[in-house]
Amino acid sequence: MSDADERVRLDVWLWRARFFRTRTLAAKAVAGGVRVNGARTDKPSACVRPGDVLTFVDGAGVRVAEVAALGARRGPAAEARSLYVDRTAPDEGHAPVDAAAPDRRPSSRDRRALAALRRSTP
Repeated sequence: MSDADERVRLDVWLWRARFFRTRTLAAKAVAGGVRVNGARTDKPSACVRPGDVLTFVDGAGVRVAEVAALGARRGPAAEARSLYVDRTAPDEGHAPVDAAAPDRRPSSRDRRALAALRRSTP
């Protein structure tokens, strides 16, 4: 196969690059909306080539990865890291916020007030 013909399915590449634990999870993520070079695709069978830029939701944030290589198998993590270049922008100015732990367990009165608040919000 020549260099121009090198391509692999999007869900397979995401699985090989170890962004998702199973190929089924990768296919579901693609069905939820992944952008390939800025164009949204919902098909796990979409093909990717080296140089393509993928944007997708990974965990709690948005991930941007450039395809560096296609890979022939799902290898160890070190091999998987060589398949892409991480282009995700660093999260500047957002320091992690520690949620204040309550000093005590909520009383019945507190729980009723919280339940009323939850009912009142749409």
